Amino acid sequence: MTLTGKDLRGITVATVLPFDEAGAIDWDGYAAVLDHCAKPETTDCVFVNGHAGEATALTDDEKIEVIKRTRAQIAPSQPLLSGVVATGIPDALRQAEMVREAGADVAVIFPVEALGGGNANTAAAVKLFEKLARELQMPLSHFQFPIASGFGLSTDVLAEIAKIPEVVAIKEGSATLLAYDENRRAVKAASPETAILPSNFHWFFSQVALGGDGILSGLASLVPGLLADLWQASEEMDLAKMRAANDRLYPVVRAIYGPAPVVDMHTRMKDGLQMMGVIKNATPRLPLLPQSEAVREGVRKALIAAEVL
Repeated sequence: MTLTGKDLRGITVATVLPFDEAGAIDWDGYAAVLDHCAKPETTDCVFVNGHAGEATALTDDEKIEVIKRTRAQIAPSQPLLSGVVATGIPDALRQAEMVREAGADVAVIFPVEALGGGNANTAAAVKLFEKLARELQMPLSHFQFPIASGFGLSTDVLAEIAKIPEVVAIKEGSATLLAYDENRRAVKAASPETAILPSNFHWFFSQVALGGDGILSGLASLVPGLLADLWQASEEMDLAKMRAANDRLYPVVRAIYGPAPVVDMHTRMKDGLQMMGVIKNATPRLPLLPQSEAVREGVRKALIAAEVL
């Protein structure tokens, strides 16, 4: 499948990955997760091996198996994206080649370690993507980190990366609404075909109101219908429907992303899926930890308030 940014419009679910009580991947549970969150009527694209899928806790063989099983289960029309969480260029090339051979349509490139700590706003990031594009010859996406992390790229650098023909999308997670809008405008001016996929969880409503090509979120693993309702209302330019969808979404967003530390967000999504009866076990792999009963109860109440539990 040769993809363009237009093929990535709509809802992209970043899938969570359940494990059994011994810590092995629960493949039956994962199939149930896909049945729940990757239905074509709510979900346009599927993204695996990212933060939601605990990619840094997986072996290469496990990542490959996730891709193969996902590709076999989702609809042929649904693009499959896979994360590439690399330490540098050799590792990025190796991983991207691996996910391509396993059946992924797009390699989503996470920031490499060498460009952290304030070094991200340099031409080095552009050179990195030029090299990956030249050597891989496959659709690529950049995974934009929060600006405050030290790994978030500047607006000018993002615009230059977007000009590279193989770069079909920017997963936009700058974590400020101003940065999102500045980046969106600059990328679209530089390359109108490059998809901007909002993923700043506190501002889904605001981002799609400003403009974007969809929503990419792990939250779609838990409540795909709520995000699809918000996106559809934005496509219809119906403010009242957008507000109604956002009001249902709000308690879930706060229960999942509100408690500290925010890194536990995807474990809370698995807690919710367990409450819904989709998976049997919500325990993540180390270094992530199970959630407290207080946090789990907050998730339960939010799902009830959103009328999905």
